[in-house]
Amino acid sequence: MSLFRKIFKSSSKSDDPFENKENEQRSKYMPEVDTPADERFTRNFIINGGRFLYALNMDEVHDNFDNILLENDWYEKDVFCMDDGLKQTFNNYNLKFGAKKESAFFLATCESLVANDGSLLICSNQLKELKLHDLPQNIIIYGTTSQIVNNIGEGLRLIKNRNSGSIPTNITTIKNFESKDDSKDFMTYGSSTKNLYLLLLEDL
Repeated sequence: MSLFRKIFKSSSKSDDPFENKENEQRSKYMPEVDTPADERFTRNFIINGGRFLYALNMDEVHDNFDNILLENDWYEKDVFCMDDGLKQTFNNYNLKFGAKKESAFFLATCESLVANDGSLLICSNQLKELKLHDLPQNIIIYGTTSQIVNNIGEGLRLIKNRNSGSIPTNITTIKNFESKDDSKDFMTYGSSTKNLYLLLLEDL
């Protein structure tokens, strides 16, 4: 399944006047009819203000990571990263891995990508005991299409299944990305707005 193939197969409006009329009458708050989870996640993630870079293989992941560093002038900068696997994966960019809030960016994985609101589900596996406001302003998350779930409930079940007998703590979502819309709902109250990149690998 190719996420981009489905998303960008057509950007033009349908020639069917009845289909267009039906779309106009649907409230923006109503759920989409039979929309695949990957498409819903992508749409909602972008609406939230997130930026993602899609990759078919690890070579493209590295190309996208390199482009992020180049765009932001983050070469040879401090990186807040607590994941030894990611340190190994991205060890050829002259980055200084550590755990400083003042670092140029936070590099981490996630537990799930939540389709119904475009959020990223994370826990103590990524954060340890830290809160979102303890992290640098800029965040790069490495995720895969197989991590896309319909809702937070599915994501929580996956966390429980993966960590039988030792369920991680500090479970939260990153949802409030950098955007022009400063409005917040009760789910994002008290969270810090972040500038977030998602390196998304197609693995299905």
